[in-house]
Amino acid sequence: MSTFRLWAPDAKTVSLVVADSAGDATHEMSAGRRGWWWANVPSAKHGTDYAFVLDGGTEELPDPRSVWQPAGVHGRSRLVDHSTFHWSDTSWRGIALAGSVLYELHVGTFTPEGTFDAAIGKLDHLAELGIDAVELLPVNAFPGHHGWGYDGVGLFAVHEPYGGPDGLKRFVDAAHARGIGVIMDVVYNHLGPDGNYLAQFGPYFTDRYITPWGPAVNLDAPGSDDVRAFILDSTLSWLRDFHCDGLRLDAVHAFQDSRAMHLLEEIAESVHRLGAQVRRPLFVVAESDLNDPKLVVAPEAGGYGLDGQWCDDAHHALWATLSGERQGYYIDFGSIETLAHALTKGFVHEGGYSTFRGRSHGRPMPPTTAAYRFVTFLQNHDQIGNRAVGDRSSAQLNDGLLRIGAALLLTSALTPMLFMGEEWGAHTPWQYFTDHTAPGLGDAVREGRRAEFAEHGWGPDDVPDPQDPATFERSKLDWSEPTRPGHGSLLDWHRRLIGLRRKLPALTDPAWSSVECPYDEQARWLVVRRGDVAIVVNLSSQRQAVPLDGVPFDAPAASAPGFTYMPGRVELDGESVVITRLLPPAG
Repeated sequence: MSTFRLWAPDAKTVSLVVADSAGDATHEMSAGRRGWWWANVPSAKHGTDYAFVLDGGTEELPDPRSVWQPAGVHGRSRLVDHSTFHWSDTSWRGIALAGSVLYELHVGTFTPEGTFDAAIGKLDHLAELGIDAVELLPVNAFPGHHGWGYDGVGLFAVHEPYGGPDGLKRFVDAAHARGIGVIMDVVYNHLGPDGNYLAQFGPYFTDRYITPWGPAVNLDAPGSDDVRAFILDSTLSWLRDFHCDGLRLDAVHAFQDSRAMHLLEEIAESVHRLGAQVRRPLFVVAESDLNDPKLVVAPEAGGYGLDGQWCDDAHHALWATLSGERQGYYIDFGSIETLAHALTKGFVHEGGYSTFRGRSHGRPMPPTTAAYRFVTFLQNHDQIGNRAVGDRSSAQLNDGLLRIGAALLLTSALTPMLFMGEEWGAHTPWQYFTDHTAPGLGDAVREGRRAEFAEHGWGPDDVPDPQDPATFERSKLDWSEPTRPGHGSLLDWHRRLIGLRRKLPALTDPAWSSVECPYDEQARWLVVRRGDVAIVVNLSSQRQAVPLDGVPFDAPAASAPGFTYMPGRVELDGESVVITRLLPPAG
């Protein structure tokens, strides 16, 4: 027997349509408390298709809490009994965010096939690289065959073209077998426009706030108790039912929540409570551009208690220094001084003036906050895909600068994250692609994209058409590249850096006080001192001696040969980096 439940507080009647061997059967649902409806169907079981009909209408609606949408976001839902999947990860004890190296990947473009099962075939590559956890771009159900996933509408369901719910479970199970955790990227600040039926069921949205995507998700207006429960249950489902190890919350600065207990605090509390129940660490990392320590400060100190947050400032400082780009939000970055600030404090904007925003921005992070709570990167899906042509850093930087970027990222006190293919300097772009079928939506996306970049001098024919299937195909990784000499050498460099992060305790020390960054803006050198380890960087094009406070006795990694080290300095070629260990001070 299966019990069906639906929250539809404004409905006068609700009918449940269930498919069985004799055809469709309609069951009238009973009204319960606070707008909840229910029905028991003895014949329904795992694999049974069903849908809801409101107020005697003719339109069948999928279940807002559906786990399986085999016919897409507009089709009938299918029951899932999670106990039918046989897990092999019973000995998996999880991973902690502290000390980890993350790897962001998009299932649809990670392999030629674009499925969970095909991605399993590449997990050994990630294990050999030294990755601790993969962060999957959203895999919840979205319209069409391919897309980034940020216009999803099924917050519990797994995108069918990727392999559906069992495909995700197979992937997580296989990752755990290789010692790799799985982080799920989830979007609760908005839903996509195509296949979004939530407003027909109840007050899931409110017009008291307006967001870039239209009315805001209802987090504090009448009816919001059950909307919040809907979101909280979704977060826990990815962790409990699919055995994921953590969540990445998209753009939490877009949450509009005036309640005394913010939704973010509720999410953190419920996730940590589940972690205690399953006896393995579960964590939550948020994307936010507010530069507000409140996200990761403990609730006892007035914060939300999240485990970490993305640190765009560190990315901007690193990218602007290496690439020389200064347009848009990069206008506040680019100096070596700013890079040193980011590597020693995380936030660059700590309450000072932001030229890009035309106002002051952010506030300082308490110095006792562990540095690993900041997740940063040289590349990610936004920083590549939101460029006009989706060009990666390998299209902008030479090999020397790519190696410097990798060294500064993977030896930093922050939690580093790579974007798929970055480890070998992939030449394939990662572009913005969609597969909208709703009338007019694809045209609107295409024209909006062109208009956005026209303001920056791009012609309409220069910006890839998101709706063109070729844009999606171009964005798939070329797995023959790692076997080629230049790519293979860069891949070895990443492996060596991650290996050093494991081997040298100073490189995972989470204390900001352990990081020092002397630099010379004019000579263009920087030294990142992490205890007894020094990362010596020459950003100039000329060979030079970089002064060093200490006596180096070993150089476990260098991006180019021909360096020399002696008491008080390291001499190295232009656009290269040497990682050296230092003797302890005498006495």
